[in-house]
Amino acid sequence: VQLVESGGGSVEVGGSITLSCVHSGPGSSLYMAWFRQAPGKEREGVAYRGFLATTRYADSVKGRFTISKENRNNTLFLQMNNLKPEDTAMYYCAADFRSFVWDSFPLLGAIEPDYWGQGTQVTVSS
Repeated sequence: VQLVESGGGSVEVGGSITLSCVHSGPGSSLYMAWFRQAPGKEREGVAYRGFLATTRYADSVKGRFTISKENRNNTLFLQMNNLKPEDTAMYYCAADFRSFVWDSFPLLGAIEPDYWGQGTQVTVSS
């Protein structure tokens, strides 16, 4: 499985951005998520989507971010609204076929997802 993110960029506070993550190969049973990492900080989970479309969000983005997937296009999305300066980070798409990998989401468990994208930068300026 290969993951390729796109859609990052610079936006002002309160603005919106939609990130995309295209995965190669069949992925209808993939568990997928978005993580982010700001300079000097640890990587943190942002939003998760199970293959049955269950979702989970970090408290910091609830009500502002929405994760969704188009299976016919093998694409995972992250719609980010009302962006804040603290949302500035490199955003990564991650995927795995194993459900237990995500048990502690938004924290990363002892076993991390097998597949990661290269990341896309989001910068929110005030």
